[in-house]
Amino acid sequence: MHGQMEIFGTSDIGRKRNTNEDHFMISDLCKSMRVHSTSLTLDHRTRLFGETQGRLLLVADGMGGHDSGERASQLALDGIVDYVLNTLSWYLLHDDIHEDEEFQKHLKAGLLNCQQMIERDIALAPQRQGMGSTLTMAYIAWPRMFVVHVGDSRCYLLRDGEIKQLTRDHTMAEAVLGHRESKESEPDHEGPLTNMLWNVLGGKDEPHPDAASYHLQIGDALVLCTDGLTKHLSRKRIAELIGSDRSLENACNQAIQEANDAGGSDNLTIVACRFRKSRPIQEREAAIDVLIPEADDTDDEAVPVSETGLASETGLASEAEPVR
Repeated sequence: MHGQMEIFGTSDIGRKRNTNEDHFMISDLCKSMRVHSTSLTLDHRTRLFGETQGRLLLVADGMGGHDSGERASQLALDGIVDYVLNTLSWYLLHDDIHEDEEFQKHLKAGLLNCQQMIERDIALAPQRQGMGSTLTMAYIAWPRMFVVHVGDSRCYLLRDGEIKQLTRDHTMAEAVLGHRESKESEPDHEGPLTNMLWNVLGGKDEPHPDAASYHLQIGDALVLCTDGLTKHLSRKRIAELIGSDRSLENACNQAIQEANDAGGSDNLTIVACRFRKSRPIQEREAAIDVLIPEADDTDDEAVPVSETGLASETGLASEAEPVR
């Protein structure tokens, strides 16, 4: 059975900030080869690409004031890109991933690479001392998904009309009071400890990323977002928008608009994707064909298989591409 994966992401400065310190990225991971010279006929192509090994979704929320927060979230994404391209072994990116804990360990090491990049940047520009960034990353190799996370940006799973937060906020509020989700119909409640992060990229202490793996199934949807969105938009409203029949571009832009209308007190970033049965792609929708396993392989509950551990302000949509 074949399905489609529709992906869209967007970021907005909000109504109260002078700069946008959020960044996001949606990317395909695939091997490539640059051909410098050959006697073969390659239709004048100089770069050859292998099969897609998976898809990477990233959101980062910087902090530090002036341009430091924007710089920190940029370095967080740069650090993941550098790690995936130059350090992570390609055999680990194969669709058939069995060693969950081993793969999670490698992904968590990618966040430590981000930490080192931020530390080096601060050493070169001491005025940026104190800058940092959240980072929430989802690596998808259908039907598996690995989520690695530090900070208070979030990853949600929508399944059968319900929305579940897969990440936990690394805030002092949660450290002191424990995990307490806001009411489904209300935005997050802000307090004196909700904006204080104890676990972040760029902090004085080494970050301690959370990592978990999940089984996805047809009909699921994912949302990665920064806290600027959840300060003004309830989980219920996010689920209504992303779970609707409207295009993801329309749904994400509507979520940003409603959060701004409710105050827009922070930068707003959302990346969303849906997994659905194949259907004609509507105008301005972007879908990727994916091979969906047989039904008995996709009935897993939306719970971790294993769990460890305590760019732009315009929309970006994926291009259609077959996946095996």
